Amino acid sequence: MWGEIFNMDNPLVGADNTWVLWAICAAGAAGAIYLEQKYTWAAKASGAIVALVMALILSNLGIIPTASPVWDTVWNYVVPLSLPLLLMQCNVRDMGKDSLRLLGIFLCGSVGTMVGALIGFAVLGNFIPELNALAGVFTGTYIGGSVNFAALGEAFGVTGEMLSAATVADNLLMALYFFVLVMIPGINFFRKHYKHPHQDAVEAGTADKDSEGTAAAAYWGRKEISLKDIALAVAVAFVIVAVSSIVADFLAGVIPTSNPVLSMLNTLFGNMYLWIATISMICATAAPGFFGEIRGTNEMGTFLIYLFFFVIGVPASIPLIVRNSPLLLVFAAIVVIVNMLFSLVLGKIFKFDLEEILCASNANIGGPTTSAAMAVSKGWTKLVGPCLIVGTIGYVIGTYCGLIIGSLLGAA
Repeated sequence: MWGEIFNMDNPLVGADNTWVLWAICAAGAAGAIYLEQKYTWAAKASGAIVALVMALILSNLGIIPTASPVWDTVWNYVVPLSLPLLLMQCNVRDMGKDSLRLLGIFLCGSVGTMVGALIGFAVLGNFIPELNALAGVFTGTYIGGSVNFAALGEAFGVTGEMLSAATVADNLLMALYFFVLVMIPGINFFRKHYKHPHQDAVEAGTADKDSEGTAAAAYWGRKEISLKDIALAVAVAFVIVAVSSIVADFLAGVIPTSNPVLSMLNTLFGNMYLWIATISMICATAAPGFFGEIRGTNEMGTFLIYLFFFVIGVPASIPLIVRNSPLLLVFAAIVVIVNMLFSLVLGKIFKFDLEEILCASNANIGGPTTSAAMAVSKGWTKLVGPCLIVGTIGYVIGTYCGLIIGSLLGAA
């Protein structure tokens, strides 16, 4: 029934219709930016959410496919290229303290994920097949992001059907949770009970600017930029990503995985995002006079990130969840809610900033890319680098935490 109504299996625009899908993706990102800067309601929701919701509606109406090489290209190429652009003015000297603070609340949220998986299994273990194994899979993916999903599924021998259903639940919930996280800074309760210096800095930076639109329009006002700026920015981004890819691939090939410690080091130092963040910030610190003077890097990087926001909403298929395994969505929601509660409560107790709490929880659930993307969308530029570093560490510990939970619940 759902397939007939929404035509999920045969979307209007085919997965191989490359140019049309790129046009839709780019138009969606541009439309979200326009609406955010033109209308107060869109600014309050944020352009990130507008782009995500656009994609979610289009995919759930069967207009665009939930899977396509175009979406893979955004994940594999567009996102990595955006990161050096956004980090060209991030000084390492300012990153150390922020990264350690973010790591602290990230670990608190990781404990929440593990507790949430145990609670979810206790509630739904009799109703969902293979949940002991899937609890381990969701633990790994909600500590280190989706990169751990397939690896843990294979480690526990989860059947293809259940792993596919779990993937859909994960995609939908990640999109919904991203919406929640982006909205929280605008809610009075959280602004009253938590410190929010990064948001205050953004608002202070736009308060004195004349603009016919929203605060976002003031923040992203017109700036002088030259052809040389564009050329240098794009070239540097490509070089940093290329070097990072070479270094990561080399280290992944030479660091053995014969024991848990070496395997952990292999995962950490063989990750391209760690090297993109590290090399970008080293360059910005070593030659601030060169990299800091390149105009337009934030604007170009942010537009690329908005393409990513659009793609996040694409796989969130509501009909597939209703048709295949709605209880898996409930289980995933339990894990995410407990993670959020641990992050917010412990963050309050240990006096973390609201922005740090939200970025760390995002790094838990979505990984370094979605966490950094949220920091970019909200204007919390000082947290972009730490989000990437902490999220990459999550790749490492997520796998082990997932194995612990799965084994504890009797998964093979």
